[in-house]
Amino acid sequence: MREVTEKEMPARRKHGIIVALIPIVAMMFLLIVGYGVYHIEPQVLLISAAFLTGCLGIILRFKWEDMQKGIVDSIHKALPAMLIMICVGILIGSWIAAGTIPMIIYYGLKIVSPKFFLVTACFVCSLTSIATGTSWGTIGTLGVAFMGIAIALGIPMGPAAGAIVAGAYFGDKMSPFSDVTNLAPAVSGSNLFDHIKHMMWSATPAWLIGLFIYFLVGLKYGGNKVESETMTLIMTTLKENFTFNIFLLLPMVIVFYFAIFKKPVLPGMLLSSITAGILAMIFQGSSITEIATAVNSGYESQTGVDVVDNLISRGGMMSMMRVQLVAFTAFAFGGIMQKTGLLAVIFERVMKFTKQVWSIVLTTAATSILAAMVTGSSYLSMIVPAELLAPIYKKKGLAAKNLSRIVEECGGIIVPLVPWSMAGVYIHGTIGVSAFEYLPWAIMNYAAVVILVIFGFTGFTMAPKIREDETQVGS
Repeated sequence: MREVTEKEMPARRKHGIIVALIPIVAMMFLLIVGYGVYHIEPQVLLISAAFLTGCLGIILRFKWEDMQKGIVDSIHKALPAMLIMICVGILIGSWIAAGTIPMIIYYGLKIVSPKFFLVTACFVCSLTSIATGTSWGTIGTLGVAFMGIAIALGIPMGPAAGAIVAGAYFGDKMSPFSDVTNLAPAVSGSNLFDHIKHMMWSATPAWLIGLFIYFLVGLKYGGNKVESETMTLIMTTLKENFTFNIFLLLPMVIVFYFAIFKKPVLPGMLLSSITAGILAMIFQGSSITEIATAVNSGYESQTGVDVVDNLISRGGMMSMMRVQLVAFTAFAFGGIMQKTGLLAVIFERVMKFTKQVWSIVLTTAATSILAAMVTGSSYLSMIVPAELLAPIYKKKGLAAKNLSRIVEECGGIIVPLVPWSMAGVYIHGTIGVSAFEYLPWAIMNYAAVVILVIFGFTGFTMAPKIREDETQVGS
């Protein structure tokens, strides 16, 4: 947390917590009404909140030059994560062009067993979402196919949809290609690979608990083999349009090697993308122009089969621009709040409730869940708590990856369970099951929250801060 200068102290004494909360209340109002009611893009609302906060800063006699420096300083801290986001877009586009991601999807579908529908639906959706980095894309394609199988098998819609949602969001939050998974460490001050590895302590047990329950419940649904025309169509189309070879796993091996042995992240991602581009020319017959287009604006699938084209038409640097804008505007708001000392006033009050590790975890989880319910946005349910609480984690000597893990598990992954959220509305409209029906069965989504609370009380896996710059990969 920034130290407030003597020049600013009189303003803090004169203007207490009520004044300090004005920007927060204004931002929440803009998000609730603008995003929740009128579906205005969050970056427009966040920049409006930043403008209003700047106006309040002027009233409190702060110079614009100082507030602008606060914005620049805030964004500067997030630049390493921003660069990783851009490289993630490059990776996705090049991996699809090479056939790496289509091959993972194809063989993932081959393991589907209707006899154990709930388990296989969750597992395959997890695998596909990890490979593609998109929960919505997985639900909108494979989710629809699995729901067709569920209807044919007579499996209740609630459990079927819950297994699909849990699998898709598990893969989403564990994928280095996911915008949500990239955003969480960016706003928390950690880095992507430390964040994912740290999240495995809570995400994996929650996922396994869900699979075990799905296994037990699914046994009573019988085992009549039913062919899904949609899934058969996906597999046939992928096989016809891509040449599969074991060498297509090489780009993935390169990324894992750099992550496991703690090598620099960006060079590893770029080397993986270059390798994928070469493989695309060798196995898929792609031209340099086609590969460059996939890297820049995303891979454009033209199989003629809508369900496949919707699943693998993605990636590219430009696909990350929306997330970048949301992050930039959020950092602009946070930068002004910090430079004016208004955020420091709020921290002083919050610190009274965060004296122990367990209370910090509970405060973070509650703030993230509240933001998820109020804004209905995965982005905002992570950005708002992270901006508020990151200095507290630093002051208490806790690693930033603790914060990034909690805001994603309790914010971004809880959002699809909120019926009025964009994710809840999308899922309902796509697979025809409301959030109220699938919520009890999306076990992974809320089991992870319970596990994190237990970690908070026991201190287990609550990593201490061991280096000042946590945006670089470390232990």
